[in-house]
Amino acid sequence: KLISIASRRLQSQSYVINTKIPEYDKFVSTFPYVETDDQLNAIQDVINDFSKMIPSDRLIVGDVAFGKTEVILRAIFLAAKSNIQSIVIVPTTLLSRQHYENFSKRFEIFNIKIAEVSRLISQKEKNRIFAECKKGNIQILVGTHALLSDKLEFKKLGLIIYDEEQKLGTLQKEKLKNIAPKAHV
Repeated sequence: KLISIASRRLQSQSYVINTKIPEYDKFVSTFPYVETDDQLNAIQDVINDFSKMIPSDRLIVGDVAFGKTEVILRAIFLAAKSNIQSIVIVPTTLLSRQHYENFSKRFEIFNIKIAEVSRLISQKEKNRIFAECKKGNIQILVGTHALLSDKLEFKKLGLIIYDEEQKLGTLQKEKLKNIAPKAHV
């Protein structure tokens, strides 16, 4: 099954993620720190991945507090402004909440819709979020394993991010690739 998923991804075309978004420089300017060379290289690598016409897989490694989240934010920004949905799956409720709050602050002035799904979110609210994702009204969905629900559908999922991916099982990661074979991961 893993080979079949990988084969299908390699034979498909990815969604087009525009890397020449006029607002991108304004978004970048909201980063309150100076980027490291490693961050800038990783960001450029991701942008290069977006220019390819096949789904890509990229692993970004770094110590805690060395700026991996900024790489994620810039990728998600480009995807959202290209009308492509993104999902960020994390291993803990605490990290889910931190990302949701930080992402919300960075994206609020750019009219990008974001939601969170974890055990802290009521079932009624999850159902509403799932319905909005299916319509394409939520561009970024952050959450825990709750995002692996069979009820969750997307209009145009094109970017899947596993934060702390080593804490997720292979089958869990492949499940999302299977439902979004055109996605960059």
